[in-house]
Amino acid sequence: MENAAKLRCQRIGCDAMFTEDDNPEGSCRFHDAGPIFHDGMKEWSCCKKRSHDFSLFLEIPGCKTGKHTTEKPVLAKAVTTSKKPIPTPGPATDASSKEACPRCRQGFFCSEHGSQAREVNPKPSNAVSVTPAESNTDVQEGLSAPTKKIVDINQPQTCRNKGCGQTFKEKDNHDTACDYHPGPAVFHDRMRGWKCCDIHVKEFDEFMSIPPCTKGWHNADPVS
Repeated sequence: MENAAKLRCQRIGCDAMFTEDDNPEGSCRFHDAGPIFHDGMKEWSCCKKRSHDFSLFLEIPGCKTGKHTTEKPVLAKAVTTSKKPIPTPGPATDASSKEACPRCRQGFFCSEHGSQAREVNPKPSNAVSVTPAESNTDVQEGLSAPTKKIVDINQPQTCRNKGCGQTFKEKDNHDTACDYHPGPAVFHDRMRGWKCCDIHVKEFDEFMSIPPCTKGWHNADPVS
């Protein structure tokens, strides 16, 4: 009896040889949606796995399992959602609009509000000298306590650490009060990310929502 002829699987990402007699369910790993090529990045639209290198991209294992087939599958087209245009507001120079702007609050340069000039708060009558207490915990990555300065411990301030932007009072400040990115931010090939936690995304909204990776003191002065 002649051996059954071997056939080549036509599923994307498989390309294995099989016979009709030896083709159990789950023997084939494949991608059920086509690739996306954009700005040097290669991505499988079905599982969102990506790579800049084409050889590594082709080695990404399939995300679905099934039987081998000689029929070329009809790939599901990747749905590309067009991003809604961001409305361009009129000139806003008042302090309240800067405080509400997420870019300004986190210390980024903002083209809508220009350079962020540091506002000098007048010294209040009940101002006291605040020196953060030294922490007895093990040495950990993060910001050291802010430099000694004259502040009102009850005055609300905006933290300028990257990724924070929270409003705080100095009396509530401590060495784990702030969640932030020590940075630096990396912008390359239309990818945006943080070097500190090695997370990179395409969209600026996604970049702004990357969760902070470090704890430390709130700091109302922009981190240089």
